[in-house]
Amino acid sequence: MNVDEFVSANEPADGGRTFQLESSKLLDVALDGSVIAKAGSMIAYDGDVSFEGKSSAEGRITGFLKEAATGEGTPVMEATGTGHLYLADQEKKIQLLELNAGQSISVNGNDVLAFESSVTYEIRTVESIAGFSAGGMTNVFLEGPGTVAITTHGEPLVLRPPVRTDPSATVAWSGTTPGSHVDNALSNMIGQSSDETYQLEFTGSEGFVVVQPFEEQTPQ
Repeated sequence: MNVDEFVSANEPADGGRTFQLESSKLLDVALDGSVIAKAGSMIAYDGDVSFEGKSSAEGRITGFLKEAATGEGTPVMEATGTGHLYLADQEKKIQLLELNAGQSISVNGNDVLAFESSVTYEIRTVESIAGFSAGGMTNVFLEGPGTVAITTHGEPLVLRPPVRTDPSATVAWSGTTPGSHVDNALSNMIGQSSDETYQLEFTGSEGFVVVQPFEEQTPQ
């Protein structure tokens, strides 16, 4: 294609939504106010936009210093102003979720890309997952109303409880709370220590769990 065709084919699409996908891996935020985004996810912006770093995804937009105190947390930034903000994260696929008032979802901290300022958020830790990390598994609890953008390596799979999942491949869950399960048979079968020995166990029949065809590296 010639230059004009290239520009026309790849320039941002017009749309009336605050969160709009320009591609499966690039989010266009039509900013008129403020939005919370993963630190380092901005690839471009236009208009009058300012950025403020937040210590971690805890305590709504004010944040607390949990990350500095314990080494846990999800660094985030607040973008404020008017214009278009373009976000991406390591070519991961972006999933847009609309949360109604009172609806909530818990997301692995590394998989939160952005959410509207109307969404409340709090960092939480799933304790007692032996072998996964010393402090447990950190996730971000998000409650609507508002739009949330999360990321996955490849296409996600949504499962209904009861189900057990590898913590390293678990992206999010809603309407259910995980416990921990240790399966020594997997370790014995493989013949060495494996992250698959330690699992998240979702019981009951309510809610859903999101997994991805990729295992994130275990935090050290």
